[in-house]
Amino acid sequence: MKTLFLAMQLSRQSERPHREPMQREPKYRELADTLRNELNRYIAGEFLPAETQLAGRFDVNRHTVRRAIDELVREGSLLRRQGKGTQVLGRPLVYPVAAESAYSQSLSALGHGVEAVLLQRRQCVATREEAEHLGLEEHAPLIELQTLRRLDGQPVSLIRHRYCASRAGLVADYKSGSVRQYLASRDLPLTRTFSLIGARLPSREEASVLLMPRHLPALTVLTLSRDADGRPVEIAHSTSRSDRFQYQIVT
Repeated sequence: MKTLFLAMQLSRQSERPHREPMQREPKYRELADTLRNELNRYIAGEFLPAETQLAGRFDVNRHTVRRAIDELVREGSLLRRQGKGTQVLGRPLVYPVAAESAYSQSLSALGHGVEAVLLQRRQCVATREEAEHLGLEEHAPLIELQTLRRLDGQPVSLIRHRYCASRAGLVADYKSGSVRQYLASRDLPLTRTFSLIGARLPSREEASVLLMPRHLPALTVLTLSRDADGRPVEIAHSTSRSDRFQYQIVT
């Protein structure tokens, strides 16, 4: 009987679930949490201390620091800039999309420094979609202005403004600033009548100009604007950093 009792006790003990000791979170993730909480101390555009300095401060090796920073880069909070360091990115801004809203005016009203510069002026041809929107034949000649928008000194949007080639003289003097205000000053005020919002990964060129990682999706907007008589004038393709923008549809 005693032997049977001992055997039953051992059997019950073997049936009890085995409890694994609590696994501690990897050191690099703990460091990523610490750095994430400290980002509020930085102004967008500032750089983190060098990896060697961070390693010394937190008493870890550079590999741990690099993995922690990689976590925040994937989240879109930081950006590695070759030869310069790791830059802190700003939080998303809400841009109201309405018929009469203008990019520069809307964001300036929110207290942001807005700058638009002309990157390229070129001739191109209309795609089928563009031709339908503009009331032209497919492959009709167009004139394109490619502009870069900066907010508080940081690049956030690339915009390709396209017009019928017959309007080349109208935009010939444009060099910088709001394209919409430029056209309004030449007696051609425009109203947004159609916007199609999407998302995709940026091209290599777009990521380079916008200083964004290529794995981070970019927001895209196709916009059709018309003149006071309802005639289609401009088709615009914008590509914006998704970590800097949120579009609000205003009705």
